Amino acid sequence: MSLDKPYLDVPGTTIFDAEQSRKGYWLNQFCMSLMKADNRARFKANERLYLDEWAMTEEQKEAVLARDLNWCIRLGGNIYFLAKIGATDGKSFQQMAGSMTGMTEDEYRAMMIGGGRSAVGNRVIGEDGDAQAHRQPQGAAGKKGN
Repeated sequence: MSLDKPYLDVPGTTIFDAEQSRKGYWLNQFCMSLMKADNRARFKANERLYLDEWAMTEEQKEAVLARDLNWCIRLGGNIYFLAKIGATDGKSFQQMAGSMTGMTEDEYRAMMIGGGRSAVGNRVIGEDGDAQAHRQPQGAAGKKGN
């Protein structure tokens, strides 16, 4: 029986529900392994070999190797867990989040200090807010192709 999921109509948002949790279980377990220094060292020494130790899908492994966190989220990754990849790479959360929005770190910080994105125009897909797909990626970083 399929559940009614009215929240799937929120632009720019992937809800980490039970289905996403199941889809991303091994991806998120891999990320949690990066909490240990020896695992981070093994991963950095040979990323592909380390990823192959996990029961992740090939697409999940490719998304990690590409450091495409939006792709990882679509494949069941949770940002709490995915942040461990950025930390392993020496990136701050602001740098990671900026990369996911097409913003520079400074643009992302300024947006968050300013209260984040407005809900106006972003409540459902099809409105005209800055989180809508036709407005992504945004910011100077996205315009540079980063």
